[in-house]
Amino acid sequence: MVRSTVAEIDLSAIEHNYRALTGFLGSRGGRAPSVLAPGIIAVVKANAYGHGAGPVALALERAGATMLACADIEEAIVLRGAGVHARILVFGALSVSDLSGLFEYDLVPTISTPTAARALESEAARRGRRLPYHLKIDTGMNRLGFRFDNLPRTMPPLLASSHLALEAVYTHFGTADAVEHPLMEQQRTRFEDALGTLDRLGAPRVPRHAANSAATLRDERVWYDVVRPGLLLYGVVPPPLSATLDLRPAMTLRSRLVAIKNVRAGESVIGVFP
Repeated sequence: MVRSTVAEIDLSAIEHNYRALTGFLGSRGGRAPSVLAPGIIAVVKANAYGHGAGPVALALERAGATMLACADIEEAIVLRGAGVHARILVFGALSVSDLSGLFEYDLVPTISTPTAARALESEAARRGRRLPYHLKIDTGMNRLGFRFDNLPRTMPPLLASSHLALEAVYTHFGTADAVEHPLMEQQRTRFEDALGTLDRLGAPRVPRHAANSAATLRDERVWYDVVRPGLLLYGVVPPPLSATLDLRPAMTLRSRLVAIKNVRAGESVIGVFP
């Protein structure tokens, strides 16, 4: 089938953008622990934002990415099928997927609820495995995550698990691209309070991450040990923010002219098909 409009993806632009971000983060060189070096978790959820998850993930590997992130286990399995060897973090709720994929495809889950923790503990124990995971803290979005002010009650059973190993702790900023909104600063302080609570509960010191593309541009304080860019990898600066980064757009739309129509003054063009 021949389409009038096609999207062309420049994989070299994605490699360039990853390296540009690595350079941008260079002032923090050496802070990122080796398990997540060089300090970037490259986000390829939603078919790499429509750019093609498999080819994009392989391009990011060529550029040096050691960890990718996607929405669910099924997306991660697609990446493995494309030949991706990098470590893969699964963001989403585990209750909607078959947990066996985590073990069979060597994936790193996010644990964001006590229910998910119990299910993973049971599955890991059944397999005789010790599974690394990232812990998500809900700092104000009120979606997935252990509530920041309830950790003394919810975390001890998870930290006591003999089959689950805490590898990193993270949160997500819901309003990082809304410069005037107060929630991002509230979330930052809540996250840091939560990190202190985890210390007091005896949790191991592990890497911390919070910054999506917008937060990475806005506030160096929330770079922590690792950042999680999505849009920036594809050459898109989240509006209304600006950046001096040398980014290249990865997608170009090209279309073939199919018709020319003369329209008289006062007439409309109705965009409904057919």
